Amino acid sequence: MQRVDPPELAQPRGFSHAVVASGTTIFLAGQTALDAGGRIVGGTVVDQFERALSNLFTALRAAGGEPDRLVSLTVYATDLADYRAHAREIGAVWRRLAGRDYPAMAAVGVSRLWDADALVEVQGFAVV
Repeated sequence: MQRVDPPELAQPRGFSHAVVASGTTIFLAGQTALDAGGRIVGGTVVDQFERALSNLFTALRAAGGEPDRLVSLTVYATDLADYRAHAREIGAVWRRLAGRDYPAMAAVGVSRLWDADALVEVQGFAVV
């Protein structure tokens, strides 16, 4: 994998502008902060991001990948202002679970998610 951040674009913080990868593609379904019993856990966007990302990485590992092979991630948040206000904490969660490299990313504000109590959902794909 090669992360590409052209000097003509603003320096990325918390994402890569592009990622070049070759291999087998793993498409990962959106994950929220569901526990094994199907209940949303965590009362804050940071708590829910951590659980959702952990769930995504569990699926990725089961499919034969590791977090460093994630090439794209989309974050859906019901309150983008709250998500941005906690960017440092969310970044710390990312680094603890995935390391210092970031995939190509986007954050999208949505009015609600499938599970009414969900504050955040993550979806992505990896190449192994």
